[in-house]
Amino acid sequence: MLEKSKDIAFYIHDIPIKKGLILAPIDGFTDSPFRRIIKGLGAVMMYTEFINAIDILNHKDDIDKKTNFHESERPIAIQIFDNDPERIIQAALLIDKNHPDFIDINLGCSTKRVAGRGAGAGLLQEPKKIATIFHRLSKQVTTPITTKMRLGWDSNSKNYIKIAKIIEDNGGAMIAVHARSKEDGFHGKAEWDAIAEIKSRISIPVIGNGDVKKVRDIDKMYNQTKCDGVMVGRAAIDNPWIFCLRYRDSISKFELKSLIQRHILSMIDFYGNQKALLLFRKYLNAYLKPYDLNREVRKELLSCSSHKALLEKLNNF
Repeated sequence: MLEKSKDIAFYIHDIPIKKGLILAPIDGFTDSPFRRIIKGLGAVMMYTEFINAIDILNHKDDIDKKTNFHESERPIAIQIFDNDPERIIQAALLIDKNHPDFIDINLGCSTKRVAGRGAGAGLLQEPKKIATIFHRLSKQVTTPITTKMRLGWDSNSKNYIKIAKIIEDNGGAMIAVHARSKEDGFHGKAEWDAIAEIKSRISIPVIGNGDVKKVRDIDKMYNQTKCDGVMVGRAAIDNPWIFCLRYRDSISKFELKSLIQRHILSMIDFYGNQKALLLFRKYLNAYLKPYDLNREVRKELLSCSSHKALLEKLNNF
C-alpha cells in the first residue's frame, strides 16, 4: 500500500514525487552542478541532459560526467536517445547499473541532428519501435521506464494518444508531454488541451510541459490539464528561482551573487577550473539578462580568467 501524504503529488511505481516543479532535461544545461542548484531551490524531480545511446555503448571519454549524479539529486532520471531500439535497450541496461530512479526515453528532441535521424521526436513516426523499447525494457529492469514526448511529427501527424497508449500498454511508468509537435520546435503556443486529453485517456502519471514561463503559469497548467506534475524547461535557466515560486524581478543582487558563487564553485569542483569557467559563461549570461549592463561590462564579466576575478567584479556590480 503506497503511503498517502499531503506532501506527495503522485507516485512513479513506488517512488513518491513530492508536490512542486520538475526540471526538464536540457541539453548543455542540466548537468550535475546545475541540477544541485535547482534542487536547492525546490525541484522535486530532475533529469540528466539527454545522452546518445551510442556514446554510452562506446564508453565515450566524458560519459561519466553525463551519467553520474549526486545522491542529493534524487529522484533523478537518466535520459537516453537513439533511433535504434536495440542500442537504446543495451544502453539502458548499462546505465541501470548507476541506479537512477528512472530511465527516460527521449521522444521529444526536435533538433535536426537528433529528430532528423529518427531519434527523439523522430521516433514518434515509428510506433512499433516505441512499443519494442518499452516492452523489452520494462521486462528486463526493475527501474521505472519513463518518457518525455511531443505531440507528433507535425500538425498533420499528431499521434500523441496512440503513442501514450502504446507506452502505457508496454510498461511505461510515466509520460511527460511537451505540448508541441516536432515541426513546431519551440515556436507557437503549447497545446495544453492535448495534455488534458492524454491525462484523461491513460492511468499512469502525466507531466505537463511547454510555456511554463512564469510562476503564474504553474497553476494555470494544473487547472487546465489536470496533470499530475508540471515540468519547467528553458525558463529554469533564466529564472532558477521559479522552483521556489519567485519571480525573477524579486531576486536581489545579493541573492544573485550568492547563487553565482555556489554555482561556479560547484562547476569547478566537477569539471576543473578552466573547463568550468568556459561552461559557466552560458549560465552567467542568462543570470545577467535582466540587468541593463553596457556591452563592455558584460564582456568583462563573461571573460574573467578565474572565479576569484569574476566574484570580485560582481562585488562592484
